[in-house]
Amino acid sequence: MLDIFLRTLPFFAIIGLGYGAGRSRFFGETATAHLTKFVFYFPLSAMIFGFAANLSFVEIFNPRLIIGYLLGTMAVYLLTTLVAAMRQLDMQTAAVEAQCAAIGNVGFLGLPMMVLLFGPASVGPMMLILSVDLVVFSSLIVILINLGRGSGLGSGTFRLVGRGLLQNPMILSICAGLIWSALALPIPDPANAFLVLLGDAATPGALFAIGASLASKSAERIQIASWLSFAKLVLHPACVAFFVLVLIPVDPYAAGVAIAAAALPVAGNVYMLAQHYCVAPHRASAAILVSTTLSILTLPLVIAWVSALTLP
Repeated sequence: MLDIFLRTLPFFAIIGLGYGAGRSRFFGETATAHLTKFVFYFPLSAMIFGFAANLSFVEIFNPRLIIGYLLGTMAVYLLTTLVAAMRQLDMQTAAVEAQCAAIGNVGFLGLPMMVLLFGPASVGPMMLILSVDLVVFSSLIVILINLGRGSGLGSGTFRLVGRGLLQNPMILSICAGLIWSALALPIPDPANAFLVLLGDAATPGALFAIGASLASKSAERIQIASWLSFAKLVLHPACVAFFVLVLIPVDPYAAGVAIAAAALPVAGNVYMLAQHYCVAPHRASAAILVSTTLSILTLPLVIAWVSALTLP
């Protein structure tokens, strides 16, 4: 446990550095937005493409893991939605709360951290998890918000969903990398060096951007944020563990990576979606701040548990 905590500590230390820079206004909100955009479109895309291009489709595709992770995530999504309905929240707000409980910071925080802790073989499961989050749940919140506003499931809603998927560089990077791999095309040495050099900026840049963005997050609605953080950091990995270990068992290594990924704190893009649609942005903001702070302790605990339980 102590070893895992010490290995994850540098990640949270960089987040803390970014938070300090943002809190002191040395790194303002505009600079944070530009850094996030740079990391999202360039280093992170280069890192994901490089990973995918060097893996075969057979190494990545694991239908049992997809189904197990999807059902585990859907279980906590539905549970959070039920709790929201019992509190008589409207459909849009319930969708934002469910998104907080189900979508973790897989791209910016999870991918580099899991590679460090579980090794390069974790890239395949992480790509599947990232794809499920982006394709299924990022689409679902758009659909639910539009339904809640009376827009229905018309062509306009599906155009929004399709445009969002086609404009997401992480999805494009995964697809491009897999196509490159399927064609068995070699990556020329200069191009590979370029991808490695650019991709190396993803981890520190993403972690610093997470911290700097947290500096502008509000700690309002602390009770709601605490519930959503509990759902994300405890219930989500527990639900995924139940499905990938018991109901639809997958190989222990992939199961361990999936459970650890489910224990990641609330993703920053939940706040961006909430702000874009003007639906409970302060609620999402507080959930991100609280869950990221608590994950300094909860994430190493979950990783230590799955390491002892599922890994050799």
